[in-house]
Amino acid sequence: MTDAELKLSCRTHLPGHRAPSPAEQFAAMGEWCEARGVTHDVYGSGALIQEFEQKVARLLGFEAAVFCITGTMTQATALRIACAERGSKVVALHPTSHILKHERGNHQLFDHFQALQIGDPHRPWTLDELKAIPDQLGAAKLELPAREIGGQCPEWDELAAIKAYCREQGIHLHMDGARLWETAAAYGRPVNEIAAGFDSVYVSLYKGIGGMGGAMLAGSAAFVAKAQEWYRRQGGNVYQRTPYVVAAAMQFDARLAAMPDYFRRTKWLYEALRDYPLLTPNPAAPQANMLHVHMPVSRERALEIRSHIAHEHGVWLFNGANHAPLPGRSYAELYIGDNLLNLSDQRVRDILALWSDALATA
Repeated sequence: MTDAELKLSCRTHLPGHRAPSPAEQFAAMGEWCEARGVTHDVYGSGALIQEFEQKVARLLGFEAAVFCITGTMTQATALRIACAERGSKVVALHPTSHILKHERGNHQLFDHFQALQIGDPHRPWTLDELKAIPDQLGAAKLELPAREIGGQCPEWDELAAIKAYCREQGIHLHMDGARLWETAAAYGRPVNEIAAGFDSVYVSLYKGIGGMGGAMLAGSAAFVAKAQEWYRRQGGNVYQRTPYVVAAAMQFDARLAAMPDYFRRTKWLYEALRDYPLLTPNPAAPQANMLHVHMPVSRERALEIRSHIAHEHGVWLFNGANHAPLPGRSYAELYIGDNLLNLSDQRVRDILALWSDALATA
């Protein structure tokens, strides 16, 4: 049985949201479209997609927003344009930036910009680290929250100081906001207040939102218009975007409304983890409704434990596992969504006990 088959066979899942089958999802999308008289867009021109773009722009406090088929294309394009406007191809990126870790050198191979790493791999980069760069920067990219370090975010005052400095120095400040919606509950502030002071913001339509794919780029009307042209040049001018927009739009408001509940459940989970010291959360306190759980076993053993518990108990603990810096240790990501929210406290504690006991006997 493959991992995907094993995951589907489980009755209980800890991370994320329940994943509907294609038949369930398409049926729900069809009903939603029928109730609203939705028609297809043509190359991004249509009532539904344009209203949704405007809605996201308003939420984030920007003049305009535009759909893009992938976050990878969205961010590379945004930073390329920013560098052209600012007269420098140098972009400051955290060492764990998605661009550096997961995009196969696209920024270099397509000659979008030159990446300059900033900050410690285990912490968000700081204003002092930005000020220490002697080069003229075209842009700096800040991820809120930073997924590869467990969902960490800068302190609010630090974030405000970074925004002010970039504005003073003429540095385009871009937000990787793939999970921006999750930070509103953590910061206790609306997303437009978090996004204020950034020159452009990318948000995902499928991660916390649960859509099928796609992203939005928000910024000034002129900046967004340039991005649209660059999407065409890169093959991103998809004929009909309706399925992606519907899949996100039909649940968008409900997902945003649930973010405070997800964060409250995350805080509860942190308290529960105190009773299971073999499951160590990072960061030390929740900064979004996601975290890394560090384990005193190798990555291979962690995956074996996950598969064993899935087989024997029908419980899916986590998706992937990663090597930790220390030998014989590993960590897994947990995103707290509907699955964990809908489990009783005692059921979650029972699952944590199963997991911890397996680690103790490993």
